[in-house]
Amino acid sequence: MESLLHYLVPLPVVLPLFAAGLEFALGIRAPRLHKIISVTTLTVVLAIGLVLLFGSDAHGPQVVHVGGWEAPIGIALVADRLSALMVTVSAAITLGVLVYSIGQGMADRDEVTPLAVYHPTYLILVAGVSNAFLAGDLFNVYVGFEILLTASYVLLTLGGTQARIRAGATYVVVSLLSSVVFLIAIGLVYAATGTVNMAQLAVRLPGVPEDLRLVLQVMLLVAFAIKAAVFPLSAWLPDSYPTAPAPVTAVFAGLLTKVGVYAIIRTQTLLFDGEAVADLLMWAALATMLIGILGAVAQTDIKRLLSFTLVSHIGYMVFGVALTSVQGLSGAVFYVAHHITVQTTLFLVTGLIERRGGSASMDDLGGLAKLSPLLAILFFVPAMNLAGIPPMSGFLGKLGLMQAGVQAGTPLAYLLVAGSVLTSLLTLYAIARVWNYAFWRAPSEGMVAEPGTVLETSEEDDDSATSAYGPEEEAIGPSSRVDTVVGRTATLGGRTVVTTTTFPATMIGATAGLVAMGLAFTVLAGPLIGYSQRTAEELLDRSPYVEAVFPEGVA
Repeated sequence: MESLLHYLVPLPVVLPLFAAGLEFALGIRAPRLHKIISVTTLTVVLAIGLVLLFGSDAHGPQVVHVGGWEAPIGIALVADRLSALMVTVSAAITLGVLVYSIGQGMADRDEVTPLAVYHPTYLILVAGVSNAFLAGDLFNVYVGFEILLTASYVLLTLGGTQARIRAGATYVVVSLLSSVVFLIAIGLVYAATGTVNMAQLAVRLPGVPEDLRLVLQVMLLVAFAIKAAVFPLSAWLPDSYPTAPAPVTAVFAGLLTKVGVYAIIRTQTLLFDGEAVADLLMWAALATMLIGILGAVAQTDIKRLLSFTLVSHIGYMVFGVALTSVQGLSGAVFYVAHHITVQTTLFLVTGLIERRGGSASMDDLGGLAKLSPLLAILFFVPAMNLAGIPPMSGFLGKLGLMQAGVQAGTPLAYLLVAGSVLTSLLTLYAIARVWNYAFWRAPSEGMVAEPGTVLETSEEDDDSATSAYGPEEEAIGPSSRVDTVVGRTATLGGRTVVTTTTFPATMIGATAGLVAMGLAFTVLAGPLIGYSQRTAEELLDRSPYVEAVFPEGVA
């Protein structure tokens, strides 16, 4: 069994890259084949992730030395409990979003978003994410970040509208800044220790002078905090994500920030003494929670509201890391997996809301609970999960983090517990506003218009409509157009909007599948919390990771 696991470790990186190359070679000649290749590849990656999840739990960390070159000279890919969990959850999420995007038809609009670009770029993104999770050295983590960021630049600017290019430019600048800081930190780490292999760094960094070690720790924290959108380095996110197509926004919001959180957890537990920056992380967690949720409460656009809640709930994960205890880390690991699923689902549901109501603005919506009961259910379940309503996984994750804070017993920890409660209540308030405005109040005249109505359009409205009425509409192919703007004038990407009251089955199926996945975190909470606790113990022990990479010892 262990020999089989050994060969499976690099496949979550290699398979998507191979499939992407195959799709580039095919070009636009076989659109249906592109979809089959992408879905099959991600399904296989999900299956491999599950095998690694159970295998690493039963047999310990699994290591592959790429090309047969032993660490620290060669590249090591390591699948321990944490990385296997992240690979599995990310594979499930990216598969669901891919099926959703196929249903939306965003890859069929050849004149704006050629099929030959979307699918392989998406697979490259998946490969970069998997590489960042499995990388056993800091430089390979950097390579993983750059792979996923390069792909994300393309996906974020699909369609080439003014709003997307503007948001993409901000995203590129911020990402490059964090990458430069990360690369400088890697250079300094190598200069101080003579290695970038994380298992070897775990042994050598304690011998580095304390002041220098603290500088290295803070530099890596800054680089990862930008990527994870930790306050005050989070201002870029609410303006960047909402402009992208709904599937792209969903996978960005649900997954990409968690790559930064993963890097924080990995480096703070394996390489450094987390207590050195514990107070700093706690203050950052508190500010991230409160500033993020206050921003959400002030929003009337559902996408921007969810973007601010995304920032806010990153604070819970940072809180768990800052506690530097088994219970705190366990809560953070559980909450990361939960939040990836729930946040992605809510952005996909928002895409459906735009298609039915013609807008993501609460001021323009109403009556969706009556007009589309299924849509109401798909929103309500993950929304209550995000707000932390018992007995859902959001409640269990927050409860675990608060218990860890009380167990720590410091005044700052108690302050974080109070901040967590306040943030949870304000999240419920923000979600309740969306429900009251978009679903519960009486529908407007346009919301009940007959489907199939073609609306008048004007060039002057193009840019404003792009940001207000759901930019993913621009990527809809003519064969699958089920746009939902009703009773209003709008031009989306230069296309006339057509109303509808139905959705493609694949869009509904993918969204419902992710809703069910979120509920599974509640049903399987016992085993998952147990897994999270074993993961936290392994992270704080360090020796299983180090011995797996260097079974004969390391100096």
